[in-house]
Amino acid sequence: MINKDIFKFLTELKKNNHKEWFNNNKHVYEKLKQEFEGIVSEIINSISEFDSGIKNLETKDCIFRIYKDIRFSKDKTPYKTNFGAFFVPGGKKSGMAGYYLHIEPGECFIGGGIYMPPSPVLKKLREEIFYNYDAFLKIISDKEFVRNFKEISGSRTTMMPKGFDKNFKGADYLKFKDYTVICPVSDEFLMSKDAFKKTTAVFKTMKPFNDFLNKSFES
Repeated sequence: MINKDIFKFLTELKKNNHKEWFNNNKHVYEKLKQEFEGIVSEIINSISEFDSGIKNLETKDCIFRIYKDIRFSKDKTPYKTNFGAFFVPGGKKSGMAGYYLHIEPGECFIGGGIYMPPSPVLKKLREEIFYNYDAFLKIISDKEFVRNFKEISGSRTTMMPKGFDKNFKGADYLKFKDYTVICPVSDEFLMSKDAFKKTTAVFKTMKPFNDFLNKSFES
C-alpha cells in the first residue's frame, strides 16, 4: 500500500530536519504527498462502506500538514517526520472520534478515538461511559478489539474526576484524558500487497468504539 520511497524520504528528513534540505527535496515531497493523497482517497472510500459518516470527506479534510507549529515547542525542527491522516466525520478539526493512520519509519501504527478533547467534551465522554458502562465494557472486551488494540491508550488523571461516584465499578475508565486506541504495525506491514485490506479490517473493529464516543456529541 505505502511506497517504500515514502519511508526513505521520511528517514532522510529525520536526519536533515532543516529548511535547506527540505527545499532542495521539495519536489520529492510533493510527488510522495500526491501518492499519499491517492491512498487516503482509497481509504475514505473503503471506510465509507461500513461508516457512512466518512463518505463525503475529501483528502484535504484528513491529511495533516508536514510543517510543524514550533511557536510553543522546545523542539524547533520545522518538519514532522511522519505522514498522518485522520478519517473522521466533519474532517480532522471536528473534534469527534475517528480513524488514524500514522506512517513513520519504525513507529507506524493504526489508531483512532479522541485525542486531547476539551474539558466540556471530556466530561460528556466520561458521562457516556458512566451511564452506559455495560455497553462500553462489551465493546472494549470484544475479542477482535482486544487482539488489535489490547486496551485503551491515552494519558490519565490519578484522581477520580469530580462529580462521579468514587465507588463506580468502571472508575479507572473515567480517569482517561484521551480515549484513543493504537495498533502498532511494522513498516513492512504497510508496504505489503495486502496492507490496504488489513488496515481497513483494523479500522472496522474500531467502529463500535468510535460510535460510542461520538454519542457524546448528540446531547
